[in-house]
Amino acid sequence: MKEKINQILVEAKEKLSTIDSLKLLNDFRVEFLGKSGKVTGLLKGMKDVAPELRPQVGQAVNGLRVEIEALVGEVEANLKAQETALRFKNEAIDISLPGKAPELGTLHPITLVKNLLIDAFSSLGFQIYEGPEIETDKNNFQMLNIPEDHPARDMQDTFYITESILLRTHTSPGQVHVMTSTQPPIKVMCPGRVYRSDDDATHSPIFHQIEGLVVDKNISLCDLKGSLEEILKHVFGPQIKTRLRPSYFPFTEPSVEIDVSCFECGGKGCKLCKGTGWIEVLGAGMVNKNVLQNCGIDPEVYTGYAFGIGLERIAMLKYHIPDIRMFFDNDLRFVKQFK
Repeated sequence: MKEKINQILVEAKEKLSTIDSLKLLNDFRVEFLGKSGKVTGLLKGMKDVAPELRPQVGQAVNGLRVEIEALVGEVEANLKAQETALRFKNEAIDISLPGKAPELGTLHPITLVKNLLIDAFSSLGFQIYEGPEIETDKNNFQMLNIPEDHPARDMQDTFYITESILLRTHTSPGQVHVMTSTQPPIKVMCPGRVYRSDDDATHSPIFHQIEGLVVDKNISLCDLKGSLEEILKHVFGPQIKTRLRPSYFPFTEPSVEIDVSCFECGGKGCKLCKGTGWIEVLGAGMVNKNVLQNCGIDPEVYTGYAFGIGLERIAMLKYHIPDIRMFFDNDLRFVKQFK
């Protein structure tokens, strides 16, 4: 039995000296120390040993197991250290090389135009008011001189939640909130998202507006033209000119459309301005007396002007975007152009 023990120890040492991977080491452990291993086989053969020699033989076999386990532990530690060193070498990063810069995002063109207009309005002393997108029919239409049977509602047929609750069709209800809760002088802009039943290359069921309102004593169309001229120059450049054309809106009287001289051709006529030299950009006018009265403001003492700017229209003109639906396609190639 002693010779078998010595023979197994020598064999184990020889095999361990040739092992160069953890897989082979595991195979070795099964071969010598497993349930059917060589050392375990010695223990199973104890029944053939004389009873008086069994304590000595058992002690020797256990000593063999302990010695082989110790050798296996040393080899395993060395192999793991070698694998770790190799992995560190393969995964090493050369810090002298230039790194990979993360790709930076950019603001959406509608946000760019919104920020540009807010800067322009703020420089003229306008305050910001953002009203709710879900409005009452009263605030969205009736307070703005658009009763239930008014034909202007046909142009703003929209999304009703109930008979008297709807998604707002313009940000003008924000002006109503301000006028009913604040006494003049008032100078406020109302940016936000609005909803109408439109869907084509130049109209969307969801779009964005900024509307402005000024109410004070002795406000006139001259004040309106002067303010809008400054704002539009801030957006399209100092070279542009503005003109007012008569129009109609239920909540303003008189009402006007604001045109700017074409910033592409300088007013000579081109494809963008359709040969006219002028481009329509927004609607405006003096606040209708009925609207002032509805909001509790005396029209004999105060006057005011209001205007509405479609952010998508300004962005389409400024950045030469042919289709309004591109704003909502979630195509990163489109947004990346505005870095």
